[in-house]
Amino acid sequence: MSNDALPESDRLDGAPHPREAAHLYGHTAQEAEFLTAATSGRLPHGWLLTGPKGIGKATFAWRAARFLLATPPPGDDGMFGAPPPPDTLEIPPDNPIARRMAALSEPGLFLLRRPWDHDNKRLKTQLTVDEVRGLKGFFQLSAGGGHRRVVIVDSADEMNTSAANALLKELEEPPDGAVLFLISHRPSGLLPTIRSRCRTLRFNALDDAELAKALTQAGAEPPSDPREGIALATLAQGSVGAAISLARQDGPALYGDIAKLLGTLPNMDRQLALRLAEATAGKTNEARFELTLSLLDIALSRAARIGATGQIPPEITIGEAATLSRLAPSPHHAREWAHLAQSLTARARRGKAVNLDPAALVFDIFLDLDRMAVRLAA
Repeated sequence: MSNDALPESDRLDGAPHPREAAHLYGHTAQEAEFLTAATSGRLPHGWLLTGPKGIGKATFAWRAARFLLATPPPGDDGMFGAPPPPDTLEIPPDNPIARRMAALSEPGLFLLRRPWDHDNKRLKTQLTVDEVRGLKGFFQLSAGGGHRRVVIVDSADEMNTSAANALLKELEEPPDGAVLFLISHRPSGLLPTIRSRCRTLRFNALDDAELAKALTQAGAEPPSDPREGIALATLAQGSVGAAISLARQDGPALYGDIAKLLGTLPNMDRQLALRLAEATAGKTNEARFELTLSLLDIALSRAARIGATGQIPPEITIGEAATLSRLAPSPHHAREWAHLAQSLTARARRGKAVNLDPAALVFDIFLDLDRMAVRLAA
C-alpha cells in the first residue's frame, strides 16, 4: 500500500479531512479570541482545543495553522511598511502555503497523530513517544525568516504516558516561534501539567443550521425529509462527525429499531434482538458495533432523563416517548437504567477489545436490558 493510500487516523471514514474544509461553521467567538491573541504580539505557544468529538476542533486547528504560517508575525513591517492587522483567519486556497499544507508538504507544519503500523497493517492504537520525538528534529530546523512553526496534535487523548511526558517537555521549553495545537475530546484525561501550559479554547456543539451547512460542505447532504433531519441532528448532538457517520450507516433507522426493541421489554422480541446483534458481527461491521452501542447509550440516557425530570423531549422516532416513559416512570427507574447502561456498554467495549464476538456481546446487552425491565416491573 502506497503512503498516499494509507488510512489517516485523524480522518473520519467517508468524509473530507479537516485540512480540506473551506469554512468553519459555528465557532466565531473562538476564532475571534484566537485572532486577537495572534495579532497582539502575545501569542501563547500552547493551545488546548476542547469539546465534543466531530464539532470542528481539527478544522479550526488547520485553519489557524494556515493563518499563522501564511501571515507575517506582528511587528514584521516588511519592505513596504506594516500591513493592516488581519480581521479574519481566512487564507485563500491558492496561497502557496495553503497548497503545501493540503499536500502535507509544508515544512513549517508538523502533524502529530497515530501512524500506520506497516508490520501489522493497521493504524497504531496509541500515539507513542516515537512519534513525539520527531518534534526534536522539526524544531531544530530553521524557522525560515523568523516565521512560526506549527504543530497539530490530533488527538492528544490518544497519547500514551511516555508520549504525553515527551510532549510536556516541548511545552515547557518551546523554541521561539513555535505554536502547538492540542486537540482533545476528553481534556480531563490529559496530564494536569499539559493543561496548565496551554490556553484553552472550548468549542460547543453546532446548532441545527450550522450542522446542516457543515454536512453540506463535507459532501453529506442533510436528509430531505424534515423528520429524518431532526432525528439526525438530535442523534448527532451537534457533531458533524457523528452526523456523517449516522448518515452513512442509516443511523436514524437503526435508532428506530433500537427504540422498537426497547418497546418490547420486558418480553423482548428475540428475533429483532438477534437481527440487530448479528449486524455487528465481523471485522467489516466494527463501525456498526460502535454505532449500536452509542445509539443504545443515547436511548437509555433519554429514558433516564425522562424519569429524572418528568419532561419528554421531542421524539426521535415514532412511539419513542411512550416507550421511554414506560421504562422510566420515576427517578428511581431513571437511576437504575442510567447505571446499567454505563456498565453494559463499557463491558461490551472491553470485550470487543479482547476479540470477543461482537454479536454475542450486543445480544448479551439486550438480555440484560430485558432482565432489568422484568425486575423493575415486579
